[in-house]
Amino acid sequence: MSRILITSALPYINGIKHLGNLAGSMLPADVYARFQRGRGREVLYICATDEHGTPAELAAAAAGQDVMTYCQEQHVLQHDIGRAFGLSWDWFGRSSSPQNHKLTQHFADVLEDRGLIEERLDKMIYSIDDKRFLPDRYVEGTCPICNYEKARGDQCDNCGSLLDPIDLKNPYSVISGSRNLEVRETRHLYLLQTRMAERIRAWVDGHADWPHLARSIAYKHLDEGLIDRGITRDLAWGVPVTRNGLPRPGFEDKVFYVWFDAPVEYIAATREWADAQPDRDWERWWRTDKGASDVRYVEFMGKDNVAFHTVSFPATLLGSEEPWKTVDMLKAFNWLNWYGGKFSTSQKRGVFMDAALDILPADYWRWYLTSNAPEGSDTAFTWEQFASAINRDLADVLGNFVNRILKFCESRFDGVVPEGGEPGELERKLYDEVGARLAELTTQMETIELRKSAQALRALWVLGNEYLQEAAPWTAIKTDRDRAAVIVRTGLNLVALFARISAPFIPFTAEKIAEAVGDAYPAAWPELEGEAALSILAPGQPVRAPEVLFKKIEETQIAEWGERFGGAE
Repeated sequence: MSRILITSALPYINGIKHLGNLAGSMLPADVYARFQRGRGREVLYICATDEHGTPAELAAAAAGQDVMTYCQEQHVLQHDIGRAFGLSWDWFGRSSSPQNHKLTQHFADVLEDRGLIEERLDKMIYSIDDKRFLPDRYVEGTCPICNYEKARGDQCDNCGSLLDPIDLKNPYSVISGSRNLEVRETRHLYLLQTRMAERIRAWVDGHADWPHLARSIAYKHLDEGLIDRGITRDLAWGVPVTRNGLPRPGFEDKVFYVWFDAPVEYIAATREWADAQPDRDWERWWRTDKGASDVRYVEFMGKDNVAFHTVSFPATLLGSEEPWKTVDMLKAFNWLNWYGGKFSTSQKRGVFMDAALDILPADYWRWYLTSNAPEGSDTAFTWEQFASAINRDLADVLGNFVNRILKFCESRFDGVVPEGGEPGELERKLYDEVGARLAELTTQMETIELRKSAQALRALWVLGNEYLQEAAPWTAIKTDRDRAAVIVRTGLNLVALFARISAPFIPFTAEKIAEAVGDAYPAAWPELEGEAALSILAPGQPVRAPEVLFKKIEETQIAEWGERFGGAE
């Protein structure tokens, strides 16, 4: 497909995100988007802040702000910190946008017209002390499945089970801590997912190329039996509940459930993007009757979001009977843990994105999080492993190679790509090895295997060091200047190649490297044939050694950061 639509799970509005959020959705989506742009594909990478629901209300209350002001400020913060990490969204929208309100209400209307939404008299937890109903995340308690004591009313973070607040054991109000609760009746709208079960199963069956993690979670919920899902809540902040454009009687104090409107924001954010510039057309990305059949749609998310994206959102899109584009590839990730426990926004455990950039530049983090992506299983962050990866991969392998060859060129060839000489047997061997490893890297990137891609990239960096060590231009220059010129010219082209293939992972450093050898940035993904891939720079091109690309992390820094951010509980 020449056009690729990419979405990453919407980060909640309640504060700067931690590294686990970054590693499990936004960063891998960005790596993939940058790679596909380099391949010449038309890419649209969409993300947004998820601004509705209880997290927003609770966080605004804790900050002493009205929820609208809080969301506005937090959206700007999350946008700016994402950009500082190099996240190349084409649009970073807001689920509170007018576009999302309108589209969410549209889906509710058409689903009800199709007989897939109905009003039900529901039983909900009411807090006598707070004098209000308590929707999902306003209630916490003990999970009835695994006995985790801090389960939320909508989902258990420990076992991943989707819950209803009345399922919790020993529930209490998040607002006041009160356990003076009772179950009362109230009316809500339900999405009749049970009627869509066979259609959703057939849809999932048609995606055999999804990662095992995504498929296993989807089938777990299908095999256990889908439930009809309440899609309204007793809240003031959110998309108002309407019917055919008018307030729905009896629902004036309710809004649509955040998990009903949040995935719709993928489409709505694309409308926001289109509305920002007259020549943009959002429908060609989302409506199969308007050209979206030619789009490959790829979603990135952590495993806790998979159920909603393989059941509830497909139920919305498929159930509408309208020609909406559905996901082609759902790339799910396990959790990046903080030592023995979890990163936690609410409990302030782990390194958060703003603090990470206070310590080190973005590319240090980007490299570690992609090369250790939690694809096959949960992975644990430790300072020691982080330092080892940075020192070994970035400083010793990539940074050392770039520095050595450029400084040698400056001292012996006046900082210019040298002419003269013909490639020999060693170079022809290198062309074959580079071509094979480039093909491997490209395959792993196309199939979105992050760890394997990082390994393939590092293998190319190592190849450069091995070539330089074996060719030994510092020895050749003493007796055969033309031979030394071939080696240096080849080494400088390796530098240019490394800038191009490293750009999806470490874009800021890749730009510095490209600038050092006078190559364009961002440049096209290289030819997969080795000699062509090493023919980027023309003789006579000025080059200059950059400042040290990566400073090694010292043990004193590890100790300092361990003291500041903690480690194992």
